[in-house]
Amino acid sequence: MPDAVISLTAVDKTFSSGTRALQSVSLTVAPGEFVSLLGPSGCGKSTVLRLVAGLETPTTGRVDAPAWRTSNRARTAFVFQEATLLPWADVFDNVWLPLRLAGVSRQAAAPRIEALLGQMGLTDFAHARPAALSGGMKMRTAIARARVTDPDVLLMDEPFAALDEITRQRLNADLLSGWHAAPMAVMFVTHSVFEAVFLSQRVIVMGARPGRVIDSVSIDEPYPRAPGFRTSARYADVCRRLSASLEAAMSGSPA
Repeated sequence: MPDAVISLTAVDKTFSSGTRALQSVSLTVAPGEFVSLLGPSGCGKSTVLRLVAGLETPTTGRVDAPAWRTSNRARTAFVFQEATLLPWADVFDNVWLPLRLAGVSRQAAAPRIEALLGQMGLTDFAHARPAALSGGMKMRTAIARARVTDPDVLLMDEPFAALDEITRQRLNADLLSGWHAAPMAVMFVTHSVFEAVFLSQRVIVMGARPGRVIDSVSIDEPYPRAPGFRTSARYADVCRRLSASLEAAMSGSPA
């Protein structure tokens, strides 16, 4: 894909412990594309994100992404499974953090931060500290902090895994709303077939360790995606296809 913003070409990753995490992984993500990585635990999904973020280097193969270009490191944002907020700072200051580190004053950053807090339903909690927030609000804050720099690439490593299903579905909808308003390339790691299908334009299925790509499924469903998509025949069909691929991934057999 010549216009890919992210590409991995024949990437292997073996850690110093001898664990071979990835085997000949090749994939691409286009600018503004929403892609989910799905696969069994330990298959290297998080390792792929860390490679794209420049936090790991491949043993062999090639990674090309904004974080690998020194001048573009700020164009990549990462949301982890834990919100990792500063406990002594309120919501506003947690979201301001990346801009503050880039030398942007609180006053200059305020319009951007206030707009994001409004989009994420956090306006009334701008001056609350993390200890006073629910798990869902903490994750909303973490997503707002990731988006505040208008990144080209947003990497998300199971950000909603610890949340209840109602909160998870609300955050799925909020995430898509923000992405649709300001498209960026998103790589979203999840163990949930249902979440992957609802969110994504494309789902990449990875096989058991050493991780490798065993399937890639495009989801031809327009955005915005209404809650009714979850009960549609199309949704059920894609979920069945991906469930079969995931079963193959866990058994080690071809998809």
